[in-house]
Amino acid sequence: MSIERVKAYFKEYGMESRIQEFEVSSATVELAAAALHCEPQRIAKTLSFLVDGHAVLVVAAGDARIDNQKYKAQFGVKAKMLSPDEVETLVGHAVGGVCPFSVNEGAQIYLDVSLKRFDTVFPACGSSNSAIELSIAELEKYSGFTKWVDVCKGY
Repeated sequence: MSIERVKAYFKEYGMESRIQEFEVSSATVELAAAALHCEPQRIAKTLSFLVDGHAVLVVAAGDARIDNQKYKAQFGVKAKMLSPDEVETLVGHAVGGVCPFSVNEGAQIYLDVSLKRFDTVFPACGSSNSAIELSIAELEKYSGFTKWVDVCKGY
């Protein structure tokens, strides 16, 4: 199971106890915010795209939306989201639990500047009922991100 991979990953850093699992779904921004009792914008959603045959993950604030012009300027192609089957195959996590931790080799992770407004954010942990609260510095450290990007709007 995907969450087990993420737990094992965070165990290496003595942080597995910080992973929260819920009795309810946290598969969408709204459901995650309700489960965590926080503002929806603090949910660090991970969006999955296909670029040149590999997965590109953009971690963005819960209230941010992809800006197609900014995305194309950054990645050189039109934004094309992965299908649910492609997400599991290329990323290693199922839709609803996609996160920037313990992803399959070849998946590239980018953090969107929409997250920089917050001291802490809540990314998922590989299942549709999990999350972890991380500072922005911790998100940088543990996500294995490639770089910060500005590809969102509406926040």
